[in-house]
Amino acid sequence: MQFIDLKTQYAKIYEDVNKRIANVLDHGQYILGPEIKEMEEKLAEYTGSKHCISAASGTDALLISLMVLNIKADEEVITTPFSFIATAEVIALLGAKPVFVDIDKQTYNIDYTKIEEKINSKTKAIMPVSLYGQCADFDEINEIANKYNLPVIEDACQSFGAVYKEKKSNALSTIGCTSFFPSKPLGCYGDGGAIFTNDDALAEKMRHIRVHGQDKRYNHPILGINGRFDSIQAAVILSKLELFKEEVILREKIGKRYSEKLQDSVITPFVKEHNTHVYAQYTIQVENRNKFAAKLNEKNIPTAVHYPIPLHLQPVFSYLNEGAGSYPEAEALSQKVISLPMHPYLSEEDQDKIINAVKDAVI
Repeated sequence: MQFIDLKTQYAKIYEDVNKRIANVLDHGQYILGPEIKEMEEKLAEYTGSKHCISAASGTDALLISLMVLNIKADEEVITTPFSFIATAEVIALLGAKPVFVDIDKQTYNIDYTKIEEKINSKTKAIMPVSLYGQCADFDEINEIANKYNLPVIEDACQSFGAVYKEKKSNALSTIGCTSFFPSKPLGCYGDGGAIFTNDDALAEKMRHIRVHGQDKRYNHPILGINGRFDSIQAAVILSKLELFKEEVILREKIGKRYSEKLQDSVITPFVKEHNTHVYAQYTIQVENRNKFAAKLNEKNIPTAVHYPIPLHLQPVFSYLNEGAGSYPEAEALSQKVISLPMHPYLSEEDQDKIINAVKDAVI
């Protein structure tokens, strides 16, 4: 059994994706070719954003977003300690300080009620994460941000396709960033990402940053990076977009079925009434996680843990001097979360096998 089954998906788009890749090989514009513009237009339309700027990865998307806001050394960006390292990594790469806020124990997203107490004169942005595929509390977060005139960057690297109060993830704040890593809800066949905004000036500047700060050939008014997206990967995204709306529906259907069958055995994902969930990971909570995982492995059912060590406890951030006990919700949940196989083509037979194994493992 596959944790994420990309082969079944590939079989559905085999002819189209190979035709699109062949077109790239034929025209030879491997970097920023015509597929890039077409993809960016379709992704912007899908999210309801004015601009989409593709990037070489989700991490580069986040980094470019901080760079366009002129985040500098010794400034601060508020974010969550319960995420992949990239969220805080990009802040630190610019010499700024990641300032963590504990999480809501139901959604795993940043606890907006604890953000304001962390804001000071050095705070330059708020970067919530829409973790596992569900959007954070953006109305409340944006209200706080507006009060202090701060931009908000949604780290939506796991939530492309999710909806918050009838608006799509990536179109909920100043800037939204997503990832096209192959295992994401919308993934390519390598690394890739995208940035979304309604701000014309930010969009233009981000397009310059992703090509070494260049506004015209060999003219570099600002510092940038090599953050360009490949035409072949854009071809893959264009092909997968044909399936994506249906896949979002299938993901939600499977997630709801998991929760219905497992709610009496484990703590299942909590989805707020105004949210949809794309289940980039279907994540439950269990006690004795290692023992639980071993029991499922005995039945050839793969599992994964996202994320076992909160960011403030990572060795690279030891200089922040925030030891165990600093963010109790993130620390407690990091010891209990475990993710089950999830993809749009997971058969009911395999779902039932997983559900029964989970029930047996927690007895």
